[in-house]
Amino acid sequence: MKLMVNHQTHYSYSAPVQNSIQYIKMIPSSNAHQQVHHWNISVPGELERKVDAFSNIWLTSSQREPYSQMTIMAQGIVELNPKSQSCVLDRLNPNLFLQPTHCTLCSEEMKQFAQIYTAALNHDSLVRLSGALLEHMPYVPRSTLVTTTAEEAFSRRQGVCQDHSHVFIAMCKYLGLPARYASGYLFVPQTMHLASHAWAEVFLDNAWYCFDVSNQLFRPNSHIYVAIGRDYWDVAPVRGVREKGGFESMNSIVQVLSC
Repeated sequence: MKLMVNHQTHYSYSAPVQNSIQYIKMIPSSNAHQQVHHWNISVPGELERKVDAFSNIWLTSSQREPYSQMTIMAQGIVELNPKSQSCVLDRLNPNLFLQPTHCTLCSEEMKQFAQIYTAALNHDSLVRLSGALLEHMPYVPRSTLVTTTAEEAFSRRQGVCQDHSHVFIAMCKYLGLPARYASGYLFVPQTMHLASHAWAEVFLDNAWYCFDVSNQLFRPNSHIYVAIGRDYWDVAPVRGVREKGGFESMNSIVQVLSC
C-alpha cells in the first residue's frame, strides 16, 4: 500500500523571535516495513542533518534573522510492506528500553491494573491489557498536555495516543518487558488527522510488536514509522529554543491518503 503524507505545522508569535534553533524529527527511513519513495521537508533557516542514538533522522534549523511566523512542511510517499507482521529489528539492545523515564513511571495503581490482565506474559495477554487500558482511559482529544506523565494520565482516566502509549509502556516495563515509543503517521480511510500519531512497541519472542492502544491495532499495516525512543521527548516532531517571541501559538494538520 502506497500512502501520501502531507504534514504542515505553523507557528505564530506575538513578538519577533530574535534567534532560534529547532530540532525536527519528521523524516521517515526505509526499512523492511516501509519504503520511502519520496520525501521533502521545507524548513526555514540553516539546516544540518544528523542521526540520533536511536537511528532517527533529525534536522537542526538555525535562524538568526527576526521572524514572527514559521511554517514547517513535510510531504512524501511511503509504501508499506503488507507482509510485515512485527516491527523491524534494529541494532539497539532491547534492554535499553527497560529503564523507566519521567514520563513512563508506573504507579502502584498502574502496577495492580497490569497484574490483573497479565497472568501470562504473551502477546494475547498484552492485547487484553491494551483493551482494558482503553476502557479505563478513553481517548479524549485535548484532555492532556505533552508534559502529562503516564501516572497523571492514568489517574485522570482519559488521554490521547501519547498518554495511552506512555501508560502501556510503563506497565510493560514494570512487567519486565522492553517497551518503546513510536511516532509517525496512521492511515485511516476517509479521515483527516490533525496531528501525527503515536503508539507503543513491545519486545516479545525476539521481535518488536506494535500495540496501538488508541485504535486497538496490533499489526503495523497502516503505520508509517518516523521515529522511535523511550518516550515522547525522544521523538517529538519539533522541539526548540528561542530568544524573545512572546506568546507562541501552533496549528498543525496532517493528511494521510492512499495513492
